[in-house]
Amino acid sequence: MKKVIFMSFMTLCMAVSLNSCRDQTEKERVMEEMNENDADVKVNEDGDKIKMETEDKKVKIKEDEDGDVTIKEKTKNDNN
Repeated sequence: MKKVIFMSFMTLCMAVSLNSCRDQTEKERVMEEMNENDADVKVNEDGDKIKMETEDKKVKIKEDEDGDVTIKEKTKNDNN
């Protein structure tokens, strides 16, 4: 019985560790998506502001001193 419990626990640990490696932040997901679309990327000197632009979409990513990330996406069809 101990062997079954141990194997179940080890399987659970492996599943959790593999799943956590795949997690991406929203910032990483947006940057990867824009790079796939061959976006023009501009980064300011401090590296806390990133602007990416394609024909259809503009994305601005801003990171403040506390590490909070703000992402603004604007598509060509937006009326804002």
